[in-house]
Amino acid sequence: MEPTEPRLITSVERGVATVVIANPAKRNAMTTAMWRSLPELLERLAADPSVRALVLTGAGNTFCAGADISALREGAETAQGLAVAAEEALAAFPLPTLAAVRGYCVGGGGQLAAACDLRFAEEGASFGVTPAKLGIVYPSSSTRRLVSLVGPATAKHLLFSGELIGTERALRTGLVDEVLPAGGLDGRVEEYAGVLASRSLLTQAAAKEFATGRTDRDAHWAAEARGGGDTAEGVAAFLERRAPRFTWTPGATG
Repeated sequence: MEPTEPRLITSVERGVATVVIANPAKRNAMTTAMWRSLPELLERLAADPSVRALVLTGAGNTFCAGADISALREGAETAQGLAVAAEEALAAFPLPTLAAVRGYCVGGGGQLAAACDLRFAEEGASFGVTPAKLGIVYPSSSTRRLVSLVGPATAKHLLFSGELIGTERALRTGLVDEVLPAGGLDGRVEEYAGVLASRSLLTQAAAKEFATGRTDRDAHWAAEARGGGDTAEGVAAFLERRAPRFTWTPGATG
């Protein structure tokens, strides 16, 4: 039975944590309580040694239609602050993250999708950044993240107009990484998330940090590579023509 109470549903299977945004009565809009609970939920999943990748998606045929507008009546600044905190927690999640998008991915839903490392979408999905329709100033951190994905021109188009774009333009501009035909999203996400979970977390963690522009951590990651064992295991597995069994986790080398 489809859940009726707004909530975030989590599960872990074969190294992949899945977080489902579930508020079906409002196209999976994020309530204040949902925004508030996401950082703590992510912290728990990051500390779970069985988790090696995370998928964020929406219940049913919608990813997330944004923030629950009723929360704005309680205070736009408070609601926006909670949304930014949740977005930043997702962006800082230490493992690979993948947004699986079908239907509407709008407003706060777009913030969450952009905070993931990768975005796969089903044909027919719609993307929009809509604060101009409400007279809201979009957060600077969210704006910079959007610009880094799609470039200044497309970011301005989305922010200035609040108009929705389809998967073809989203793919062309870099907002999404893959577009799947109807019925093909779940299988592709499961397959790709399995690939992520099987790869070296050492490589992924370093690449994720380097991709943010940090230039002061080369020595740290070199030391992690020397003491972590993944490099030796990867080379041995290649020479022995078998699947590698990577074991590095954050903090494993002290």
